[in-house]
Amino acid sequence: MRRPVMLAALAIAALLQSVGDAQAQQTYPQRAVRLILPYNPGSATDTTARLFADRLTKRWGKPIVVENRPGGDGLVAMKAFIDAHDDHTLFFGPAAIFLVHLYDPDAPPYALSDIAPIVGVYVTVLAISVPEALHLNSMDDLIKLARAEPGKLNAAAATGNSDFLIFGFIKDMNLQITKVPYRDIMQAPNDLAENRIQVLSTSLAVALPLRAAGRIKVLLVTSRKRAQIAPDIPTAAEAGYPQLTMETAGGLYGPKGMAERLRESIAADFRDIADSDPVINQRLIDTGQIMTLRGPKEFAANIDDQNLQLGKFAKLLGLKAPQ
Repeated sequence: MRRPVMLAALAIAALLQSVGDAQAQQTYPQRAVRLILPYNPGSATDTTARLFADRLTKRWGKPIVVENRPGGDGLVAMKAFIDAHDDHTLFFGPAAIFLVHLYDPDAPPYALSDIAPIVGVYVTVLAISVPEALHLNSMDDLIKLARAEPGKLNAAAATGNSDFLIFGFIKDMNLQITKVPYRDIMQAPNDLAENRIQVLSTSLAVALPLRAAGRIKVLLVTSRKRAQIAPDIPTAAEAGYPQLTMETAGGLYGPKGMAERLRESIAADFRDIADSDPVINQRLIDTGQIMTLRGPKEFAANIDDQNLQLGKFAKLLGLKAPQ
């Protein structure tokens, strides 16, 4: 008799859990929701977050407040998010922000399991650029120059996956290119235009104004698809360097233990909003992003892929893998 009783108890427990999850979906959010961002107002990520926050506020009937917490290469924002332990305090930004911290022994201790992917929203298009004064037309040209003049070229990159990508590539290709660190990477594009540095890995959106002015040359983008805002620029794979392909995906994340059904429900809201409002997609295109909506499971798988790729570059750079 015990087995039927146990099965009945398990069935009741599953039913109660299902009811509880459904109720959580129906009542979320119960109050204002905070979206914590690691960047300043006006950034591409900030633009995307505010577009969705405005529409979610109308849809949910509760205010969605965007909080910009720049600083510490994203650590300030991550700490505010992790320390909240609250499913009404969410993080919005690229997965690379917290993935690269896993390789930093001085970063605050947290694990991927502390972060619950909700919805992947976008891919930031990264670009590798050189000064127009060098008259280089391809990545092949850059590599030939670097081999012909070892130690004479300087390179810089935005902190995070851009940094891992370009300097891991340089190490793998056995090129002697000097890394130039920046306290504020936004100074680097002008230095590139003035030929004070010769290679820059950063977002395409940052590079485009100087490209339009004829001062820098964008050799390739690292996304799998060409950017709609600059369709003439080849992808890394098209340029003959598939190892430079990196999908810098970002989106929305909740705290550890956030119910999967709730995350699926929020992801569905994002999809409905994007499908019903073409303005959002166009704004992403204009800021050098690609709309790429992924549910919790698909987004989690993408984050794992990004982590695996960053791990390969980290190994080339001699960085210790996360525990």
